[in-house]
Amino acid sequence: MFPAYLIFTSGVASGVNCYAAVLVLGLLGRFGHVAAMPAVLERPPVLAAAAVLYAGQFVAGKIPVLDSAWDVAHTALRPVVGGAIGVVMAQQAHASPVAATAAAALGGGSALASHVVKTGLRIGINASPEPFSNIIASLLEDLGVAGLVSFAVFHPVPAAIIAAVVLAAGIALFALLASRIRRAWRRRRDARRVRGVHAGEPGRAHPGVTADN
Repeated sequence: MFPAYLIFTSGVASGVNCYAAVLVLGLLGRFGHVAAMPAVLERPPVLAAAAVLYAGQFVAGKIPVLDSAWDVAHTALRPVVGGAIGVVMAQQAHASPVAATAAAALGGGSALASHVVKTGLRIGINASPEPFSNIIASLLEDLGVAGLVSFAVFHPVPAAIIAAVVLAAGIALFALLASRIRRAWRRRRDARRVRGVHAGEPGRAHPGVTADN
């Protein structure tokens, strides 16, 4: 049997910031002496690589255009990391190959879902002209991932419930914003069509054309 609750929560966290999830899990295993933590996550090269890449995401997340590009570039990577965490946790629990495959699907699937929600919401936030909302959103993501993963290591079931609620709320908000964006684009498109029709009506003067012409 593999730790499904912890894998699910780690997957959700990985979809937001996979490097922070790996770093927090590894640090808790190495210095918190958590027996259930896979040894591979505690290795110094893994911790060092996660720390360097997390530093890169920390900076990129505060710059709107770079953040959106970073998210798009990580569309495949974050689910892979979430699935990999699920596999090593299943192996640590001496699960069967079938259970390990299920763990990979659970971790990768939850990571993909949270990544899509995170990317969509941040595109909307990054479109704002002022930088403060972008920085605040990025800091909340960093703190949320670290706090949720840390809580999940010691309290997997409550953490999984919190992760599921947050993910569901994010999906609902993303769907609401997406529908509003589509309606706004339709209104803008219809307005352009109306202006085009009016501009082509006989007897209407076009910009830059006088009566003498």
